[in-house]
Order: sequence, then structure tokens, then C-alpha cells
Amino acid sequence: MAAAVVVEEKEKEKEERERLIERVEVLDFDKLCSTVAMKTNQGKWSKLEEVYDEEDDGGELGGGVFRMWEGDVLECFDDRRLLLQSSFWPWYRFGENMRLAGFGSCFLQGSVYIILATIALCNFVAFTITKKPCFLYLAVAFALTLGAYLGIHRSKMRKKFNIKGSDSSLDDCISHLMCPCCTLAQESRTLEMNNVHDGTWHGRGYTMCIGTYVEGVKAFELIPPLAVSIEPSKP
Repeated sequence: MAAAVVVEEKEKEKEERERLIERVEVLDFDKLCSTVAMKTNQGKWSKLEEVYDEEDDGGELGGGVFRMWEGDVLECFDDRRLLLQSSFWPWYRFGENMRLAGFGSCFLQGSVYIILATIALCNFVAFTITKKPCFLYLAVAFALTLGAYLGIHRSKMRKKFNIKGSDSSLDDCISHLMCPCCTLAQESRTLEMNNVHDGTWHGRGYTMCIGTYVEGVKAFELIPPLAVSIEPSKP
């Protein structure tokens, strides 16, 4: 009985090896590192299978591949170009981010930003002139609406690309309300440094050939390293 089990396991290993040789798939380096880290934390090596979702991020792998924002929110001074654009032309920077992430055209998203920000600003100016509280309420309401709009799209971006961070959309909204320029700059750094275009995460360009292809399923198999003894050899 035990011999039959061993033979069956060897046959399965042989089949997997043949499928691996037949066709390889190019795997982004950051995906590989993420997968290795996950399997190491679980204390085991196994096959990771991910099904492509046609409505997902343009062919990117879904759950199981975790990424991170490029730098903290307050590290906006690392890229002065993005900081200046986020500070003086936030509507353009937001629209460009949405275009790269695949959430609409730059013109459309930028126009929504301008409309909400202009209405909030006009109501605030009207309040300073007339001292009527209704204008102040409207200004605050549209400012909160703008922050919520930006925060919701930040959450959508985080979920689409599996970016590690807070799972609360409220935290994303608060980030845009407290420091919108720094938050926009962080999103821009992440998208540009990882070559995200039209909703597809291309990574930083480091690739490695690994795994195989099965009809309708992306299957990657990580091979554990060979065990090496660290004990000194006995003479």
C-alpha cells in the first residue's frame, strides 16, 4: 500500500515537471518575492493557483500578491516634481493617477475634482463676505465630498492592485482630507515607479521565468531549495 502511494506521488511530480517544461510564464519579480514571503510565513511550499478575472486589473494576478505604497504619506519631498504637481495642480495629478490606474480619463476625473473644489471654494468666499452660516455648511459639505471621492478611488486603487495598507476606506478618506497633496504624491510615486499604465501593473521591470500555464488558470509552483546539512562532516 505504501509503495503504491509513493509511486502515485512520483507520477504526479513527473506530470507537473513535464507541464512546467512545456511552457513557462513570465512572472514579475515583486510577485515572486511576495509569493515566497507568503509561503515562508505559512511554513510550507505549495502550488499557488490564481484564476484570471476578466473584470479585474487588466490581467494582473489577484489575491495572494501583496504590494506596498512607495514610501509613507509624509515622504512627499522625495520627488519634488510630483509634490509640486500635487500642490499647485492637484486636479491634473489626480486625473493622471486615475488614468494610469484605469479609472477613467484624466480630463473626466480632473473635471470632477475642479467642480467639487470650485463649489467648495466659492461657498467659503461667500461665507466670508456675507457671514451667512449656510455658505459655510455648503463649503464644508463639498470639501468633505471631495475628500470622500478621492478616498474612495484610493481604496479602489489599493484593492485593485492588492496594495498592503489599511483595509478601511475611512482611513483613505481621512488621508485625503488631512494631507491631500502628500497623499496624491504617494499614489503618483507608486503608479509611476511600478510602470502602471491603463490599469495594468507592469512592475519595475525585473522578471523571472517560472511556472506553467493551464487552460484558464495561472499556476505557479515554487520549488523549495535543497536541504543542506550544516553539521561538520565526520572523518
